[in-house]
Amino acid sequence: MRFLESFLHFIWQFRLFQVLNLFCTTGESLCILGVGMANKHAGPDFNQSKLCIGDRTWIGDVEIHLKSSDWLLHGHQDDPAYDAVILHVVYEHDQVIYRKDGSLIPVLILKELFPEHLLLHYEGLIHSIHSFPCEKQIHSIDPIIINGFLSRMMIERLAQKSDLVFDHLAKVKGDWEGTFYHFLAKSFGFKVNEIPFELLATSLPLSVIRKHLDHPSQVEALVFGQAGFLFGSFKDAYPRKLKKEYRFLQKKYGLRPIGVGAWRFLRMRPQNFPTLRLAQFCALLLKSDRLFSRVLELEELAELKLLLQELPVNPYWKTHYHFQKETKKVKIQLGQRSVLHLIMNAVCLFAAAYGKYSDQPDLMNRGLQLLEQMPAESNVIIRHYQQAGVVVENAFFSQAVLQLNKYYCAQKKCLNCGIGIKILNQ
Repeated sequence: MRFLESFLHFIWQFRLFQVLNLFCTTGESLCILGVGMANKHAGPDFNQSKLCIGDRTWIGDVEIHLKSSDWLLHGHQDDPAYDAVILHVVYEHDQVIYRKDGSLIPVLILKELFPEHLLLHYEGLIHSIHSFPCEKQIHSIDPIIINGFLSRMMIERLAQKSDLVFDHLAKVKGDWEGTFYHFLAKSFGFKVNEIPFELLATSLPLSVIRKHLDHPSQVEALVFGQAGFLFGSFKDAYPRKLKKEYRFLQKKYGLRPIGVGAWRFLRMRPQNFPTLRLAQFCALLLKSDRLFSRVLELEELAELKLLLQELPVNPYWKTHYHFQKETKKVKIQLGQRSVLHLIMNAVCLFAAAYGKYSDQPDLMNRGLQLLEQMPAESNVIIRHYQQAGVVVENAFFSQAVLQLNKYYCAQKKCLNCGIGIKILNQ
């Protein structure tokens, strides 16, 4: 029902119906001089529409429904915001509607005025049982159109994420280093542990860590203690030392740990255990003071990779995935995919966000160029699009596909999608 009404909005907005020799249900001629502007807020669907009804020209609002009676069903008769409606556009006319002053609202019936194939194509997309609505049709669309819309998706994705950066920046009174630290920590969670990493960064300000960068064990104590891993008894000297350090620092700064129960270990490769990720996170903080300033200085992808590799991870983790659980030799450095993930989700984002904030287009473009230099991500969502015929050349396009899937395909907003619109008009 909601989807069909959205389709009628689309038909009206782009005039995809017979526009000559139109008549209202009253018999008066109708000439559409301007469809108006789509209203994304409360009130009638289109504002400032310009119509000629009979021998009079009107400027006002247009409301669109499946049936005329939906006017009453939605309670518009009691809402003064609808007093300026000059035309009621419907698919079926089943009831005469009057304004509050008793005057009749003219009605245009769309049912017989647009090509049947438009509705058939739209229903095919909306009721698709495939992994995304146009999975079986997208191969027929010119790659230039697909890539053009995916480029728009990438810009939209960066804009949305940049807004989150700006929101956090406002909370910390313009501290870019602290904001970068917060989002870098979130990225270290690699989705499964994204939330506890973010909680950790919130509970442990960068300003506290900075005071102890000359003492690696104190930084490690702060991070593991706040993560909740330093409670209980330990037989190994390393965690015992961290626990002792943390007790002092916790009292000094009035810290409240987030609790070990927040972290996820199940169905994860030991290489991705949060304990090892926390050790790597500590090492990165210790490797470079003022990380945000550092990543802005590095323009080449190879330089950024080097920053995130060869981290000074504590040797304890060469034989441990968890405190007290010794194992064979462990690879303690970040893998290539993990390094690219951090660059993609933290570095590229902050280059674009800071470039926008400081009005530096070159910095904004750097974030996009880095994405173009990185290989495409590989996951089940992206593979569905590739199997359907979409060429995903690099991380720029894989990120764009994820944006397209989440905000358009999954919500079946085909009428807001350049690819969907092209398919409808085939």
